[in-house]
Amino acid sequence: MSKFKNENVMARYMAIALVLTLISVAVIGKALYIMTAKKQYWTEVADRLKRDSVDVLPNRGNILSCDEQLMATSIPEYKIFMDFQASAFENDSLWLAKLDSISEGLHRIFPQKTAAEFKSYLEAGRLKKLRSGKTGARHWPLWPRRIDLNTYLEVKALPFFNMSKYKSGFHDTIYNARRRPFGTLAQRTLGGTMMATGKPYFGLELGYDSVLRGTPGLTDRRKVLNQYMNIPVMLPVDGADIVTTIDVNMQDLAERALLDMLKRPEVNGELGVAILMEVQTGDVKAIVNMMRNENGNYVEAVNSAVSYRCEPGSVFKTASFLVALDDGVVDTSYVIHTGCGVQPMYGREMKDHNWRRGGYGDINVARTLEVSSNIGVSHVIDKYYHDNAERYVKGLYRVGIHEDLKLQDVLPGYRPPIIRMPKRKKNGRYDDNWYATTLPWMSIGYETQIAPINTVAFYNAIANDGKMMRPRFVKKVVRNGETVMEFPPVVLKERIAKPQAIKTMQTILEHVVSQGLGRKAGSPLFKVAGKTGTAQVSQGKAGYKSGVVQYWLSFAGFFPADNPRYTCIVCIKKSGLPASGGGMSGVVFHHIAEGVMARHLKLSVDDAHDENSVVIPDVKSGDAESANFILNRIGVNKRVKEPARKYPKNIAPDVTGMGAKDAVYLLESRGLKVRLQGRGKVKSQSYPYGKEIQKGAECVLVMQ
Repeated sequence: MSKFKNENVMARYMAIALVLTLISVAVIGKALYIMTAKKQYWTEVADRLKRDSVDVLPNRGNILSCDEQLMATSIPEYKIFMDFQASAFENDSLWLAKLDSISEGLHRIFPQKTAAEFKSYLEAGRLKKLRSGKTGARHWPLWPRRIDLNTYLEVKALPFFNMSKYKSGFHDTIYNARRRPFGTLAQRTLGGTMMATGKPYFGLELGYDSVLRGTPGLTDRRKVLNQYMNIPVMLPVDGADIVTTIDVNMQDLAERALLDMLKRPEVNGELGVAILMEVQTGDVKAIVNMMRNENGNYVEAVNSAVSYRCEPGSVFKTASFLVALDDGVVDTSYVIHTGCGVQPMYGREMKDHNWRRGGYGDINVARTLEVSSNIGVSHVIDKYYHDNAERYVKGLYRVGIHEDLKLQDVLPGYRPPIIRMPKRKKNGRYDDNWYATTLPWMSIGYETQIAPINTVAFYNAIANDGKMMRPRFVKKVVRNGETVMEFPPVVLKERIAKPQAIKTMQTILEHVVSQGLGRKAGSPLFKVAGKTGTAQVSQGKAGYKSGVVQYWLSFAGFFPADNPRYTCIVCIKKSGLPASGGGMSGVVFHHIAEGVMARHLKLSVDDAHDENSVVIPDVKSGDAESANFILNRIGVNKRVKEPARKYPKNIAPDVTGMGAKDAVYLLESRGLKVRLQGRGKVKSQSYPYGKEIQKGAECVLVMQ
C-alpha cells in the first residue's frame, strides 16, 4: 500500500496556487498604480532622458499646379513651453522683475487672455510641486495651440524669453504644418495630412506619399562642455515636388459656377461635382466636390467625383446608342414609335418626361437622344438585345463606360463602375437576378453604378475620335527644379467604336445642345456637344419614391464641338422638384465652358490700333481740380470741366458719370447712406438729384 497521501499534496497545491494568484494581483495592481497615480512622475522622468540618436525629419515636398504655382506646402509651426527648473530660476529675482512685462507682452500677442490671467498661469507653473519633490514644471505650455513663425519670433523677443533656452527655460517643439495658399481650392483632390503626426490620409498627399515625404536623417546628441551638441550621422533627404494637371484659374471658375447653382433657392443642392478634362491628354484641369454639411455650408468633405457611384441616368443613353450604332443594328434614320409618351414594358410603364403633354410620337434615333426619350432608347435596346443581353453588356464594356481607370493608387477611394453581366442557368434562361425589365431600364441609366470620373472619361473618348485616355492628375516629379520622373498621358483604348459610329455620335450630341434639351449648356460664341441627365436616386430597399424624391442631375459634354479641347461633366444631387439636368447642371456647364474659352479668345485685327492712334479714355466726373492736375503731369491734353451746377449741402447732387470714390464722398458728406451695385461709372442714382436730403436715407448707385 502506498504511503503517498493525496490529501496533503492537494492542500500544498492549493496553497501555492493561492500565493501565485496573490502575486499576480499585486503585480497587476502595481502596474495600474504606475499607469494612473504615478503617470505624471514617470512622464517627467522620460522627458529628462536624452537619446543618443535622434531622427531628423525631412521637409515634405510641395504640390504644384500645372503652371507650377504653389498649391500645398509645408511651413514650420511651433508649440512653446517653459522649463521652470532652468538655471535662471535658481534665483527668482530676475523672473519676478520681468514677470509683469512678460505677461503684458503675451497678452499683446495673444489678446484672448488678459495679462493678469497670464501672470497667474505662469506662476502656477513655477510653483507646481512635482512628485520628485522639486518645484517647477519642466514642460509647461505657454499657449495651448500651435503658432506660426512670426508669432513665435514675437514671443521669443519678450524679456527673459530672449535668453538661451538652457538659461531661461523657454523652449519649443517644431512641427511641419501643411498649408494650401489657395485655401480650399481642390482641397479633396490635393489631400491632407494629420495635424499630430503629419501622415497623409487622403487625396494626392496619400497617393504620392512615397514621393512627397522624403527620407529621415539621423543625428547623434553628445554632451560637450556641459552642453549637448548635434552631430549629423545621416542627412535627411527632403521630399520631391509633384506637378499636377490642375489649373488654378479653371479650378476657381468651376468651383464658383457650381457653388452659385447649389446655393440657388430652387436648387438647394446636397452635393455637387464638376470635372474639367483636356481632350487630347486626359489631364484633369479642374475637379470640384461640394457637399452641404449640417450647418448648411458647402465644403469639400468627400471626393465624390471618383468615389460616388450611382445610377447615372440619361447621360448613359449615349453609351447605349453607341453600342447599337457600332453593332450596326440601327442608324440615325431608324424610326421609333414612342406614342403618347407611355408604353407598357413587361408589366411596368416606361414613360417619357413629356408624357403628360402627349409624348413625341414617331421620332428617329438622332431625335431620340436630342429629346432624351426613355421609350425610344429602351425600345431599340430591348428589340435587338433582349434575347442576347450579353452582347449588349459586352458592347458597353467595349465602348469604355465600364473601364477601370486604375486610379486607386493616385486617388485612394476611387471606385470602378458596376455594370453586371447577365448569367444563364443550365436551361438557357437568365438567372433570378436578371428580369425582363432589367435590360430596358439599364439602357436608360438605371441598374448600373458609375462614378462621374468614368462618365467624363467616356465622353472624352467620344470627343477624342474614339481614343480613351486615362484621367491624369500628376504630370511629373521635380526635385530642386529638375524633373526626375514624368507621367506621360496613358491611352486606355485606342478605339472605343468604329470611326463612323463616333462621328455620328459627335453630330447627335452637338444637336442635343443646338436643338434638343441641352440648349442651356450651349454658347453663341462656339459650338457645344453633350447630353443631359435627370435620374431619381434610389433609397436602397425603400426604392425611388420613399418620402421626398431625390434627383441626380447631370450634363456631360465637350467644347468647342467642331474641334474639341475640353470635356466637362457637372452633377448635382438635390431633393424635390424642380429638377432638370439641362436647366441646372447644363447652366453650370455653360458658365464653365464660356469662362474657359474666354482665356483663348483672339481679338480681331480690326480692333488693333497703332501707336499714333491711341484713344484717350474718358475721365470720370468728380474732383476736377485733382483730375486736371494728374492729366497735366502725365502729358494728356484733356481737361475735365467743373460740374455745371453747384448744389447746397441739403440738396442731393448729380453724381452720374462719377467714379465710386467721388460719388460716395459727395453723397455721404451730405448725410445719405450709399449702396453700390456693379463697377465702373455711376449710371444712375436712386435718390434723385435736386431733392432735399433726409438724413439717413439710402441712395443706390448703379455702376456700369
